[in-house]
Amino acid sequence: MSEPDVLLLRQKIHGLSVDEYADAMREWLPDADIAVGRTPEEERELIEGARVVAGFNIDPEMLDRAENLELFACSYAGTGHLPMKALEEAGVAVTNASGVHGPNISEYVIGALISLARNFPRAARQQEERVWQSFGSQELYGSTITVVGMGAIGQAVVDRLEPFGVDTIGVRYTPEKGGPTDEVLGFDEIHDALRRSDSVVLACPLTDATRNLLDDEAFKTMSADANLVNIARGGIVDTDALVRALRGNAIGAAFLDVTDPEPLPADHPLWGFDNVRITPHNAGHSPVYFERLADIVAGNYEALEEGGEIENRVA
Repeated sequence: MSEPDVLLLRQKIHGLSVDEYADAMREWLPDADIAVGRTPEEERELIEGARVVAGFNIDPEMLDRAENLELFACSYAGTGHLPMKALEEAGVAVTNASGVHGPNISEYVIGALISLARNFPRAARQQEERVWQSFGSQELYGSTITVVGMGAIGQAVVDRLEPFGVDTIGVRYTPEKGGPTDEVLGFDEIHDALRRSDSVVLACPLTDATRNLLDDEAFKTMSADANLVNIARGGIVDTDALVRALRGNAIGAAFLDVTDPEPLPADHPLWGFDNVRITPHNAGHSPVYFERLADIVAGNYEALEEGGEIENRVA
């Protein structure tokens, strides 16, 4: 076995093979040795000499074998599942996939908002039933949309909303940092944002502070016509409170790519609402996921070579 510069652990995402990741890495780094661990045995052997390892996770046994490891490039945006303390003690830098999902998830959000405003779900039902019956709809133009979370995805959503002529409110932990929205508020002011919103987009991480952020009190504050789009994590919404709000016509509609629990059981009441659209956590699907990820990881490999700054570093 060789000692690769970059080792790609076994991984598949969105139906894409790790081979596509390797091909993209080789295009970016034609002079580097890019290896793919095909089996657990190959991974254990190849990791001994690799400077950079990329994958979903790395267990303590693998980490112990990684004598030359300088960087672990996580293929997810979230890194809470990683053995961060062990990586820190080993002197290994950690990066994530932040920014990879900006284009694809923001397109999903725009599609969801337009679908709800124009009532495309009703149009689809009527077409299926061969019913020609006019119905009302709304416009995004002139509406107020709150985006909770001003990370790469939240900012991409706001960028794509700009041509629609909407007013935007951003909610983030550090409002003093500002953002691309017309107004930026802190989480302690979220009810002020909710009461003025025609649509609320959740694009924040799941933390102790955001778990059940949208609860009974939040749904009471929201307008009865307001729509909710969640592309963050299911646990940011109190599911039971959402069901109560929908049953009581306390909000307009919900477009959910994530749920709590997940997968959503077949007998869960959320499936039965005409004004709820559910997709199976696939807003992040993209045929170029590994290409975007390779851009980040290859750049960080070059930064290690040249002593530059590592992008997306989380530890």
